[in-house]
Amino acid sequence: MAKTLGEDFPSHSTVKKWVANFKRGKESVKDDPRSGRPKTATSENEVEAIHRMIMNDRRVTIRHIEHSLGISYGMSKLSARWVPRMLTRHQKLNRLEVSRSLLARFQSNPANFLKRFVTQDETWVHHFDPESKEQSKEWTKKGSQPPKKFKRVASVGKVMASLFWDSEGVIMIDYLQKGQTINGLLSMEYYASEL
Repeated sequence: MAKTLGEDFPSHSTVKKWVANFKRGKESVKDDPRSGRPKTATSENEVEAIHRMIMNDRRVTIRHIEHSLGISYGMSKLSARWVPRMLTRHQKLNRLEVSRSLLARFQSNPANFLKRFVTQDETWVHHFDPESKEQSKEWTKKGSQPPKKFKRVASVGKVMASLFWDSEGVIMIDYLQKGQTINGLLSMEYYASEL
C-alpha cells in the first residue's frame, strides 16, 4: 500500500478498522452518519447574535458563544496581528506615490531596474551565540526530570553590523565601533563615499 499511495497511505489501525467493518458487511470506508441534527449557524439571526456578543465582549470564548446560542464553532478567536505602526493618510499617500514612481521606472527599463538599488540593514552581532529553546531540547526517559536551562546572561558585548547588498549580493559589511552613533544623514554621506 505504501508503494502505491506513497505518503498518503492510511495507518495500520485505520486499515484494521476497515477490515473489521468489511467482515461485518459494510462496503464503504466512509464514516456512518452521526445521530442527531448537526448544529449549524447559517441564519442571519445567529450570525447577528454572534456579532453582538463579540462586540459586547471581545474576549468572549468560543465555548461561551456555542453554549449561549446552542450552535457549533463557526468563528475562530484570533490574536491581533502586530503591525509596527498605524500609518496616517499622508504616509499612505506618500507610499502610494513612491510605489507608482518605482513602477514607472521599472516599466521604462526592466532589465536594469534591480541593478540600480542598494539595500542596507543593521543587526546586533553578539559576542556569543545563545542557544534557542528548540536547540536546548534533550531526549529524556519517561518520568525523568526535564533538563535544566540556566537563565541567559547579558552577552560579553555586542557590535552593530551594517550590511549593504544589491542584486548581485553583499557589497559591504561595516561594524559600528563601541560608543559611536550615526544618524540617517551622516550614514548616507559616509556610506555614499565608501560605496
